[in-house]
Amino acid sequence: MTDNTPEQQPLTLLGLGAMGTALARTWLAAGHPLTVWNRSPARADVLAAEGASTAGTVAEAVAANRLVVLCLLDDASVGQTLAGADLAGKDLVNLTTSTPGQARALAGWAQERGARFLDGGIMAVPPMIGAAGSGGYIFYSGSRALFDAHGETLAVPAGTTYVGENPGFAALHDVALLSAMTGMFAGVAHAFALIRKENIDPRALASLLADWLTAMAPAVHTAAAQLESGDYSAGVVSNLAMQVAGSATLLRTAGEQGVSAELLTPYLALMERRLAQAERGGEEGTTGVIDLLVR
Repeated sequence: MTDNTPEQQPLTLLGLGAMGTALARTWLAAGHPLTVWNRSPARADVLAAEGASTAGTVAEAVAANRLVVLCLLDDASVGQTLAGADLAGKDLVNLTTSTPGQARALAGWAQERGARFLDGGIMAVPPMIGAAGSGGYIFYSGSRALFDAHGETLAVPAGTTYVGENPGFAALHDVALLSAMTGMFAGVAHAFALIRKENIDPRALASLLADWLTAMAPAVHTAAAQLESGDYSAGVVSNLAMQVAGSATLLRTAGEQGVSAELLTPYLALMERRLAQAERGGEEGTTGVIDLLVR
């Protein structure tokens, strides 16, 4: 095996926060020659002791390798960090958290400077990076040629899922999943609040919640099929009229338990609006709420 094989491809990593450091250690452990740079040199020095090469400037780090990975604080820091670097002929992979619009703008900025661009959305926390069976993975979008050329190297820290040539799609998938997670956590918070003053073991409720949410998860496939077909009543088990009627019990129970319903009321209000507006609202499920959210 030589340093030119995919498993040993050299690369540069800019940014050594918790996630960047986890990425760096995974590539080093897999035998990849790695050049690192960080605004605070001390973090780079720690990785130097583990086999990484350190660069004194961003320009030096970028010049060291064709494949350059960024894992910085935010979108603004990417442009600031790369401002003085020569990107011509470079393959730029941005793993900095961004919005779809920011990713598209950065892709255009990079291409104007002669670089191929790939954006990434990390669906993992640092301890999941490089951990077999952790379930962590990274969405990628942008240059398909770049992804194909470096796919094996990019797959070292976590699984990879390519979601399209549009540079904003990785960030969009990332935020879509995180938004769903946020809504789930809101529901979980409300559920725990309901029992907070009662003699109920929260650990026992946690087991029930986990099983119930797992059982409900396949509903996302029904919603997707309805969105694709346009028939929001197909496959409905609990229709919108029934769910709106039942929401009164949710609100009344919250009141009895002395719990604010502020995490529930926005969604319940949307269901009521859809029921009032839709021609077949009583037969539909909740998929029509999605159309009310799109401006």
